[in-house]
Amino acid sequence: MRPVRGNQFTILNLQFSIFNAFLISATALALTIFAQDPAPKPPQEVDVIRTETDLTNLLFTVTDRNNRYITNLLQDDIRVLEDGVPQTLFTFQRETARPLSIAFLIDVSISEERTLPDEKAAARTFIEKVIRSEKDQAAIIPFEGYAHVEQPLTRDVLRIYRALEAVEVAFPAYTGTAPPLGGIQSGPGTIAPPREGSTAIWEAVALTSRNILGRSFTQRRRAIILLTDGQDTSSRINRATAIDQAIEAETVIYAIGIGDKHYEGINKDALTHLAEKTGGRAFFPKKETDLAAAFQEIEQELRSQYLLAYSSTNKTHDGKFRSMTIEIANPSLAREKWKLRYRPGYFAKKD
Repeated sequence: MRPVRGNQFTILNLQFSIFNAFLISATALALTIFAQDPAPKPPQEVDVIRTETDLTNLLFTVTDRNNRYITNLLQDDIRVLEDGVPQTLFTFQRETARPLSIAFLIDVSISEERTLPDEKAAARTFIEKVIRSEKDQAAIIPFEGYAHVEQPLTRDVLRIYRALEAVEVAFPAYTGTAPPLGGIQSGPGTIAPPREGSTAIWEAVALTSRNILGRSFTQRRRAIILLTDGQDTSSRINRATAIDQAIEAETVIYAIGIGDKHYEGINKDALTHLAEKTGGRAFFPKKETDLAAAFQEIEQELRSQYLLAYSSTNKTHDGKFRSMTIEIANPSLAREKWKLRYRPGYFAKKD
């Protein structure tokens, strides 16, 4: 018996009505949920990025005569000069929440054999206290004649720990798995490549600044913690070039001068110059407790920084170095003879 066409039409209508009712209800429910829980907006960025604009960021710290950090300055308390010309600030703030990118640059030449275990232990404690896994990054880079990126920048603290634990003295040869970090050219008329068992500190600093920390365009505080005796024996570039590379990457260097006194000792002048020219500090621990104290000082400094930003009045893109000076403008505070620590300048962009 053939079905009746009218009944078929009625059934189809009923199915269509049920589908429409379901579709309308689902749409209404989705709209209600969307209205109650709007899509999250990206957080407002307070600071600025120095990319293709004339905006310049500068981190600085202030300490009193007893080396205690001053953390309650106001914008009107300071003035900033570039090549002697006053600048107008766009940003001034306490800077403790901005994410960190820290490269641990660890000398593994034979002169560090006795002190390396203590260095690793102090570095691990520092990582535990400072690195916030939800936002901060760290890299582990041992070096001798060449730098080796055993752990690139990562927020994974366990990977950082494993890479740090695996760092060993490079004797009779380097024991890690990472290849040498390239970027320094050798050839006719240039200095020969580093030999086995040598130490190339300035190359390690320059390549880490440029290739590891300098590639990030995110709004981060960049720092190198350098553990070495300061005795460079084979770099193909000089210390001034390493400083320039760090400044260009907006990287602060904290140097911890440590090594075996039975070798050549510690080059305090070289490490102090390197650190201070990038806005950092140098430490020279004599015992294990001093080493832990040096890391604690670095931790406190990172938590006590200010950030300022300005657009230079000099709009010439000539690639030249611009010196920066921060002064205490408040007369009552100027009498306190506080010490301001910051990188001394930057290189202008070049057209």
